[in-house]
Amino acid sequence: MRKSHPVRRVVLTTAATVSGIVLLLALKPASDPSSAQAAGGAAPQGGGGAAVGTTVTGDAAATQYGAVQVRLTVAGGKITGAEAVQAPKGGHSSEVTADAVPKLNQAAVAAQSADIDTVSGATYTSEGYRTSLQSALDKMKTAGGAQGTGQTVVAGDVAQTQYGPVQVRITVSGGRVVRAEAVQAPQGGHSSEVTATAVPELNQAAVTAQSADIDTVSGATYTSEGYRTSLQSALDRAGG
Repeated sequence: MRKSHPVRRVVLTTAATVSGIVLLLALKPASDPSSAQAAGGAAPQGGGGAAVGTTVTGDAAATQYGAVQVRLTVAGGKITGAEAVQAPKGGHSSEVTADAVPKLNQAAVAAQSADIDTVSGATYTSEGYRTSLQSALDKMKTAGGAQGTGQTVVAGDVAQTQYGPVQVRITVSGGRVVRAEAVQAPQGGHSSEVTATAVPELNQAAVTAQSADIDTVSGATYTSEGYRTSLQSALDRAGG
């Protein structure tokens, strides 16, 4: 029997090993971050990504065709993004909204203020947008001033009631509510009278109780219920 030459065996073994490694590399999945980037894809972002700005939501502005509410994204004291979280919908209103809102969003970021032009054909939506945008800008200023004194201003969700929306904003310092106010409450006719009487009592009760466990003001059942709902959401956001 002819014997294999030792050197020949070594060469063949080495070649087989190299071929195996090449095959494994060729079959390596492309899910590796560096491979994805090389192929033009984006690698998953980790904690070292760009910082995301904080958001501030303006009060809902009622218009003839529906409510408009603007939310801003703020970073470094500047508006970096604007969006309408509420806008008129249904029929022709949806078409107007689809055309006008992107223009208004862009204008808000460009102007860094509520001094923006009315979009042609969307007068009411533009007016409501400016109103809500201005309230968001006011909240930005209030929050900025409060932060300088070690206070935090937090707005609760808007609570819808039979007579109109109620929204509560609280100022927190040292883990305690030092101020409460209704930035939205039912208005018009008898509702204005009820609001004028009930809201100051509810504000005081919120600060005293340090919770949403406050009594209903006599004659203002719906307003009181809406106030408690919005107050609780503000406390949840503040970590209270």
